[in-house]
Amino acid sequence: MGLKIIQLYKSFAQGNTALEDINLEVNDGEFICVTGPSGCGKTTLLSIIAGLEKPSKGEILLDGKAIGGAGSDRVVMFQESALFPWLTVIGNVKFGLKIAGKSKAEQEEISMRYLKLVQLASFKDYRIHELSGGMKQRVALARALSLNSKILLMDEPFAALDKQTKNKLRDDVRNYGCRQVKP
Repeated sequence: MGLKIIQLYKSFAQGNTALEDINLEVNDGEFICVTGPSGCGKTTLLSIIAGLEKPSKGEILLDGKAIGGAGSDRVVMFQESALFPWLTVIGNVKFGLKIAGKSKAEQEEISMRYLKLVQLASFKDYRIHELSGGMKQRVALARALSLNSKILLMDEPFAALDKQTKNKLRDDVRNYGCRQVKP
């Protein structure tokens, strides 16, 4: 079925309207990009879809059911890597898998699969402060993909990357689609 946004509005207390009459349908397996100038409401839209913010008016349905809050069926990769500095690279990837109830063996296997995908397997025991900005974004991507959620919401995830890495990861995400990466 997919995602359906119906007459979505978002206004803030200061009287600013970030979103006005947004209607959108995204079918399962589709890859879409929302573009526009800075401050036009892209991040607000993603936050509402993720369930992190409430719309002022309108509806968001996922597979025909209203989104009422955050859920494991939607994962967000923010502009900033949002990694836990006290954890290692692999610890950051394992974090969501642990919360999802995966066994330690599953956490290890899935984390390594995605660290290989983003070409960081050899950095698995590094601390976050030991990584470059681009490497941090790749860890965040591995963490997001590892959860195998129905929807992956990405807010300028490749902004901090060099052109070669950016192109490689864009291809990886496109090829990933909505399916689990096999070992």
